[in-house]
Amino acid sequence: MEQDSPSIDILKDSAITLLKKLIAIPSFSKHEDQTADIIQEYFEQYNISCYRLKNNVWAKNKFFSENKPTILLNSHHDTVKPNSHYSLDPFNPEVKDGKLYGLGSNDAGGALVSLISCFLYLYERNDLKYNIIIAASAEEEISGQNGIEFVLPELGDIFLGIVGEPTCMQMAVAEKGLLVIDCLAKGKSGHVAHDMGDNAIYKAIKDITWFQTFDFPRKSIQLGRVKMSVSMINAGIQHNIIPEICNYTVDIRTTDEYSHEEVLEIIKSNVSSEIKPRSMRLSSSKISSEHPVLIAAKELNMELFGSSTLSDQALMSFPTVKIGPGDSTRSHTADEFIYIDEIHSGIELYIKLLSTLNTIL
Repeated sequence: MEQDSPSIDILKDSAITLLKKLIAIPSFSKHEDQTADIIQEYFEQYNISCYRLKNNVWAKNKFFSENKPTILLNSHHDTVKPNSHYSLDPFNPEVKDGKLYGLGSNDAGGALVSLISCFLYLYERNDLKYNIIIAASAEEEISGQNGIEFVLPELGDIFLGIVGEPTCMQMAVAEKGLLVIDCLAKGKSGHVAHDMGDNAIYKAIKDITWFQTFDFPRKSIQLGRVKMSVSMINAGIQHNIIPEICNYTVDIRTTDEYSHEEVLEIIKSNVSSEIKPRSMRLSSSKISSEHPVLIAAKELNMELFGSSTLSDQALMSFPTVKIGPGDSTRSHTADEFIYIDEIHSGIELYIKLLSTLNTIL
């Protein structure tokens, strides 16, 4: 049964107040200490003990039990730096025409305060068939090692992760991973006036054409095909010298059909350039169609999709879904905003989702 939980209306108002405070404080990745303080103080206002590791803050529901499965509610409180085309003060949480403007309002402040509100609403429940951990994490925007990845070993086994990102409250049941590789094409320098040398640019072009045209055979049902994009290139030191080396970078969005190791093996067998991956950490994710959270989502007629954008899901080895108020197309844009009503609806739907899940488990 429900114990003295704050009303949804009170939580809605409180969520907007909290988000305004977070917007007003710069919280660029690796510099989120002040917003971590605000979140910690917010839990303390409700007499909820919380934990902190660097700039990550988390709390557990009142009747947490080692004998129950644990659901992790997670979103981040770091932001990118403001877009240079801002016409408004990115740190002034201004409300106009039902929109709350400010850096991080949409990505992912709206999702964060909505998840916190959901946690507060369910905190006192003693009839839950699961535990809840709410984690406000750092360094998501740079996939940093001192964010959620740093905290996960402290949280124990997780049955389900609900990652808060702006998805218009549609549920992402799969997410593309990210593999960035630096490539080096080697030739031999010489004077361009003579028939000497081996142009590294021409070698790179051959490989780049392969990256542009190759189609990975296996297609993911939710995520489509692996996508490779050459995004940076550098070569040459002078107009009359044949370049000896050509460096270029490839951004690869992977799917659940291929591991990063498989992708690298295919690339290395098809190109002559030297290949060096920057990281193998950011894997694709996919949740089983039989997972109880998807059964709950279907009962609520929620729209399911596969996401091409990266989040901290990539760092979680347990089943996860991604869902939150706001629209990802507004993320990292000038004059970022989120509708107040989106946050209110987000709180309601998070509560419905977890309440429905409680009846299924």
